[in-house]
Amino acid sequence: MNWGHKIIVVYGVFVAGMSFLAFKASQQNTELVTEDYYGKELVYQKKIDAIKRTSLLSAVVNITYNNHEVAVVFPADFSLKTITGDVVLYCPSDATKDKQQAFTVTGGGVNMPVPPGNHGVQYVQVSWVADGLSYYAEQKINL
Repeated sequence: MNWGHKIIVVYGVFVAGMSFLAFKASQQNTELVTEDYYGKELVYQKKIDAIKRTSLLSAVVNITYNNHEVAVVFPADFSLKTITGDVVLYCPSDATKDKQQAFTVTGGGVNMPVPPGNHGVQYVQVSWVADGLSYYAEQKINL
């Protein structure tokens, strides 16, 4: 086989390979993360605003883990206020380990038991409302 035929064979293999890749790419499922992208973006902006509001507090939210329990202690800014919200224990590697607990307290803090078997890196996400304003704090913990 002379060099002209080899070029044609190489070109043919290249075109066939590219055609195969284009076909496989067109068969891939390209779902969006969410159908209501704009609505989710507006909610995320509220979360950003809550994080900013939390950063303006006189002290940080204290999140600790002891004796199979996550303790969330709110700053003195909330000592006489009624606080309602959620504590979420979020495990990025296993959704079955996620846990959520709603709470309503007046000042102080919240304790959330951690189920046995929850080990590894997890995020404690606390969102709460006091006096009509929303707040958000998040901390990574190692169980």
